[in-house]
Amino acid sequence: MKRVFLIVLDSFGIGAEPDADLFGDLGTNTIASCATSQYFNMPNMAKLGLFNIDGVTVGNKVDKPSALIARMREKSMGKDTTIGHWEIAGMVSPKPMPTYPHGFPKEVIDEFEKRTGRKAIVNATYSGTKVINDYGDEHVKTGALIVYTSADSVFQIAAHEEVVPLEELYRYCKIAREILQGEHGVGRVIARPFLGESGNYYRTPHRHDFSLIPPGDTMLNILKNAGKDVLSVGKIYDIFAGSGITDYVYTESNEDGINKTLSWMDRDFNGICFTNLVDFDMLYGHRRDVDGYAKALAYFDERLPELLGKLGDDDCLMITADHGCDPAYTKTTDHTREYIPYIVYGKAIEPVNFGTRETFADIGATVLKLLDVEGKLDGVSLI
Repeated sequence: MKRVFLIVLDSFGIGAEPDADLFGDLGTNTIASCATSQYFNMPNMAKLGLFNIDGVTVGNKVDKPSALIARMREKSMGKDTTIGHWEIAGMVSPKPMPTYPHGFPKEVIDEFEKRTGRKAIVNATYSGTKVINDYGDEHVKTGALIVYTSADSVFQIAAHEEVVPLEELYRYCKIAREILQGEHGVGRVIARPFLGESGNYYRTPHRHDFSLIPPGDTMLNILKNAGKDVLSVGKIYDIFAGSGITDYVYTESNEDGINKTLSWMDRDFNGICFTNLVDFDMLYGHRRDVDGYAKALAYFDERLPELLGKLGDDDCLMITADHGCDPAYTKTTDHTREYIPYIVYGKAIEPVNFGTRETFADIGATVLKLLDVEGKLDGVSLI
């Protein structure tokens, strides 16, 4: 292969993993929940073989899927974006990243306030949309930064763009990232800018993630060191802290991400284009919006023929996810521990059903194999 296009449908899980009870996610199933919506419609993904994948009980199976398919199980001890993407890229994380269900320790907050020169308020587990409306007025009045977390390993900073300019907010996030290392090394520090007025604050698309640098080599480093192009669309650059990436572009929505991926399909390069479409997770999964999630899936399916139509003879398209975020699961609003789909389509790819695989890392190993690059990862190539 000359080019691999790897698209992550962020949080598109396909059923609870065997250890889901350990994560409080027993019975979760993102795809099944979305299929209850009248807006769920994925005929093009069906042709590739989505509904033929192990354990998928919704949709109509086809006699002969046109793509290689598999169900992937997460081997890492987590269900967050960072760990999920690292494992896709071939690196399993045996230890969970630290979480702070009762807020961050006083020494962390004190150091953050000292270095930013601003007071931090909230410091608790909170819904991102609720926290800005509960504390937005205080923030606007005092300039104090809204600091909160979730069930994931994250340190989130919300600020009104007219009170704290974006570049200043990003600088505060970088300060937090420097502080949060070692035992307090959360997976991501996230900038959560918002706009609006009292009683009607809303988040803007200018979010940025500041991740830990992966502690070992991923397929991205291996490909870059082999002289391959490693292109990032969306928040991939942030998830890997830029490690192993040769060029990148940010996105503001799924539509923007698909359009920019299509644009880069017109580009002559040799390597991988790695795309994350975040709206599934951010706008619909966490907000437990079943219809919204189903509409987003239908929209991706509608655009899929454009992506397939731009593939050359020596290209392939991979579609997968990084975890679940079941929009019908109301015990929490967090990610859910689920299997993910893996679909590989290309003119030179044999359509085989590989059943259930033991790790997402097989994806990274398959990418290396297709691009004819040697490297040691935690997975095994399906090719």
